[in-house]
Amino acid sequence: MTTAELLAEGELAVVGRIRDASNAALYCTVSYDGREAACIYKPVAGERPLWDFPDGTLAQREVAAYEVSEATGWGLVPPTVLREGPYGQGMCQLWIEGQPDAELLALVEGEEAEEGWKAIGLADVGEGRTALLVHADDERLRRLAVLDAVINNADRKGGHLLPGGEGRLYGIDHGVTFNAENKLRTLLWGWAGEPLTGEAVEVLKGLKESLEEGAALALRLGELLTPAEVQATRARVAALLESGRHPEPSGEWPAIPWPPV
Repeated sequence: MTTAELLAEGELAVVGRIRDASNAALYCTVSYDGREAACIYKPVAGERPLWDFPDGTLAQREVAAYEVSEATGWGLVPPTVLREGPYGQGMCQLWIEGQPDAELLALVEGEEAEEGWKAIGLADVGEGRTALLVHADDERLRRLAVLDAVINNADRKGGHLLPGGEGRLYGIDHGVTFNAENKLRTLLWGWAGEPLTGEAVEVLKGLKESLEEGAALALRLGELLTPAEVQATRARVAALLESGRHPEPSGEWPAIPWPPV
């Protein structure tokens, strides 16, 4: 049994509520035939309506982000399924214990990032002082920046980055993604305007094929998103391949989510 099958078919038991979440998020265990795992369950009934995401549900978008992540082969989103639970249908995702010693973000003095880091922008640290917010020049983050550009992530905060065991990195909280309008807001602007890696180009070529009419990924996304959102995803992949570069902030809206962490 795969982890995704365990999440989808196992018995879900609520342990407690994650109180700092903006929508209902429940810490649970899921068990089946002697196997057990910790997970997070976000019921659709606990979602707050968003005026700029009127169609579908946050839970569906979370699952769609996982499906695209799996199609890249990068495994950047923990296993995520749509299922019935104690409070109705919702998203169920494998719980990831982050590694507290992994340093991906930092505030530093000066106006330029040191080697091994990428600048995000200046941050107000109080008393009229500013510091430079930077993120690690890490290939895992760079892959995540590409994934975010594909799924049009409107809320990539520092707290959504979870370094896991064995050198893995996961991104979580993908409820505000896939909008048909460009809404990319992220902390991962360090490669903005830089050429995509050869690996990223090959992955995007594979995604382009997987998103063609009738292809498995396109059909799956069609179950989770609107036709306009699926078409917009195709268009974003095509635009990335055409430019061959990481996207840059448009200047039409705040490029960094608030709060950033």
